[in-house]
This record gives sequence, structure tokens and C-alpha cells, in this order.
Amino acid sequence: MDRRTVLRAGAAGAGLLVAGALPAGAQLRRDRPVLTHGVQTGDVTTDGALVWTRADRPSRMLVEVSHDPSFRYARRLRGPVLTPDTDGTGKLRVRGVLPGCETYYRVRAEDLDGRTTSEPLTGSFRTAPLGYSDVRFAWSGDVAGQGWGINPDIGGMPGFGAIADRKPDFFLHSGDTVYSDGPLAEKVTLPDGRVWRNVVTPEKSKVAETLTEYRGQFAYNLLDQNVRRLAASVPSIVQWDDHEVTNNWYPGEVLDLPQYTEKRVDVLAQRAFQAFHEWQPVDKARAVDGRVYRSFRFGRRVELFVLDMRTYKDKNTAPKDGVGQILGARQARWLADSLARSQATWKIVAADLPIGLTVPDGDGIEGVANSLPGKPGGREHEIAWVLRTLAQRRVRNVVWLTADVHYTAAHHYSPDRAAVGDFDPFWEFVSGPLHAGAFGPNTLDPTFGPVAEFVHAPPAANTSPLLGYQHFGEVSVDGRSGELTVWLRDGRGTSLWTRTLRPERDR
Repeated sequence: MDRRTVLRAGAAGAGLLVAGALPAGAQLRRDRPVLTHGVQTGDVTTDGALVWTRADRPSRMLVEVSHDPSFRYARRLRGPVLTPDTDGTGKLRVRGVLPGCETYYRVRAEDLDGRTTSEPLTGSFRTAPLGYSDVRFAWSGDVAGQGWGINPDIGGMPGFGAIADRKPDFFLHSGDTVYSDGPLAEKVTLPDGRVWRNVVTPEKSKVAETLTEYRGQFAYNLLDQNVRRLAASVPSIVQWDDHEVTNNWYPGEVLDLPQYTEKRVDVLAQRAFQAFHEWQPVDKARAVDGRVYRSFRFGRRVELFVLDMRTYKDKNTAPKDGVGQILGARQARWLADSLARSQATWKIVAADLPIGLTVPDGDGIEGVANSLPGKPGGREHEIAWVLRTLAQRRVRNVVWLTADVHYTAAHHYSPDRAAVGDFDPFWEFVSGPLHAGAFGPNTLDPTFGPVAEFVHAPPAANTSPLLGYQHFGEVSVDGRSGELTVWLRDGRGTSLWTRTLRPERDR
């Protein structure tokens, strides 16, 4: 089968499961299961990680784990049965691994009669360390958006390969992991006359509305060899934003768009949420509410707090000068309390929306900033409460990371420049897109006193990935000194800007 072959949703033929197009080189065999979309790991901890795969028919997931790449003395673990109920996907939490160790795993699918197994797929991950250890990770977001999909002429989606080449401890995927609202065309003619070619599947040819179509969004990205290589060799920590469902969505929204037959966003969001958890290596058991927001510890130096700024937000059309919400009261309290309890030197907040950049949605507001000077209004109230609470509890060394706006930037916030003075200075670093149209820069809202220390943005809206405005960021924390260094990189991994921050003493 070539890359365009698609196995349809539901059982077909002799027990075949739903699938997106098979990755290049994958062969469909009738006599034994096939792992169709590679392997992934995610939500890594000190004693293991979540291992993911997908099979083309009902079968049992089997995982071998070893500290030796030859799999000598490997442990064999029985995972779940892979069925059409989960689109053939399955996950197994691997435990009992030593902290801070490179771990090798091998995955097979076993026929339900136990007579045959698939060809194995292998991968590796590094468990989270203990003590004062070095930690290094990459982050970015925004994948296959604005009509720019997998292009075989440039090797697919090369930004993922650039991250894999740097061998970080983990990859933080900051949302917009897919573009369910962005159909792809086979060819796009650029302003300079060049032609961009996309690999296209039926699910990527229209906006996603059904569960099958949402599943196809996530399956699509795993057609790319760069995505599969990163997924197999580096554990991911994944959050979501709007394009997993539809552009700029908020709970309770009813669409007025002709391309959608299902207008109720809450219905679409539930289908997207199911597909997201089936196809991403996200451990629902670690999420506070069983959905997205959760935290991870990496030794004494780093703790990561992953937010969900989508599920609990108020309407984009809410009054800009009212009292709004972006996290919801429960998540806001969890964030403030968790940051205050953290014993890590650096507290990293993974936000799927930037704090100070104005992101309009027609006459309304999509993000946090309300575009008005002066005291906090709208959703800014909730962020102001979190920042004020951290200052009152003397929580230091909080850094915010995000993507979303499709360019890269470094923002420093200070009460000396702000309309309110009851918070401590902090940094926000923006990096994206990883493989999508490039935009920006956006206007900074003055409420929290931000200054853009660095910006790398394209000259025109929806600049193609061919023009060098793809980005990812990298964070490295020195275990001995505690210093944190940030690099903002282009899509090839070249450093565009860097800054080293020295930790302050908490409390």
C-alpha cells in the first residue's frame, strides 16, 4: 500500500480496524496483525512512561522493556486488547524502571488466538531523574495548519526531525497538535510560483465532524517519518488548544459556518476529545479532572504544570471589561496551590495560550489579553489572581511557555511597567509553528507590563514553511548551578536567540 491508502472506520473485511492512511513502507498482511502508525511514549515519570501503539485488527498489545538495546533480560508486559472501540489504539503504563535511565521498549500485537504476532516496533525513552540532575526539553505547537501538510518534496514535516536530532529528555507539545478545521489540498501555488504538495487523506479533505474524521486528523500526522521518529525516541507531554476541535472554540458555542453540518461545538469537542485521548500518549489517570491539566516532576530542579485553557473558558464574546475566566476556578486554584507547594527550583507553566498577546476573534477576544490598557478585565482577572497569589506566597522562578500565535518571541513581564503592581516579574517564551502557516507578530497588551525582548515573525500572514519561519524552543536546566537557559530555534534547529536565567530563592 502507498501513503494514500486508507482503511475506513469500523471493522472491514476479515476483522480489519479503522485507520488513517498507512505510513510509508507499512504492509497490510492478512495472516498476522500489523502495527500501522508506529509507537509513542508519553507522560514520563521517574519509574516509567505510557507506551502507545495501534494495530490493524483486534489483537493484544505486548510490550518488552529493557535497559539493554539488545533486549537481553527484557521484561514482557501484557497490554490491553486493541479493538475498534478505541480505533485500534492502546496504551500501557510501563512501571518499575530506574529514574534517569535510558529505557528501550519493543511492541508487538498478538492475534487473539495467540498463534501469531506482528513484526515488532522498537523505541526508547528516558525516565525522569531524581536529585539535582540536568534536564533538557523542547517545546512547540501548531502542526499541519493553514493548508500546509506533509510535503514529500521537503521530507515531510522536518521540524519534528530537527527536535529528534537534538535528543531532548522530552518534548512538550503545546497544543494545536492537529488542525481538524483545516482541509488540505493536494497542491498549493505559492506567491513566487513554486508549488507546495500535500499528502492528502479523505479525513483531511474536509473539516472534521464525526468521530472517524477526528481520529483521521491524528492518524494523519503519524504518516510522517519525522513525527514517528520523534515519537519513538522522545517521550511527549501533550496538551490541546482550539484546532483539535475547531478554530477559536469555546464551550457552548454554536457555529454559523456552512462547512459544518453539526453546529454544536460541545458535540464536536466531545468527539475530538475522545480521538485526542485515543491517539495521543496522554495518561488520563494523571490529569486532575481526567482530561488534560496535570503536572510532572523532573528531579529537584524542574516541575512542569500543563494547563487546559480551552475547556473552561468563557465566551469569546463576553464583555472585555467584565470578570471572565480562562482556566476556571478549580484549575486556577490547582495551579496556584501546586506552584506554591512545589519544591522544584524552576516551575514551568505550559500554557496553550499566551498571557499578554492580544488574539482577537472578530469583535471578541480569543486569548487572555483583552486589548485594553489599565487594570485587568475579562479573562485577565483570573491570571491576575494567580500572579498575585504567587507573589503573596513568595513563589519564585516561574516561567511560562506557549505556542499558538505562529511565531517565536521572548516576553518579560514586570510590575514596574504594569497597570497592577502586586506580582513578581516573570518571563514568557513563545515558540511555533512547528509545521503550519507563520503569522505575527501580535500586539502586546500593557496590563501586566510586558516587553518583547526578541521577536522572529514572518513578513506576511500565512507564510509557508518553505520560508524559514517555523520554530521550536529548547530549555536546559543545569543540575549543579540551577541556571535555566532558553533557546528559541528555527525549524532546522538553528539558535535565533538565547538567555540564561539565574534562580532566586523561594520564600
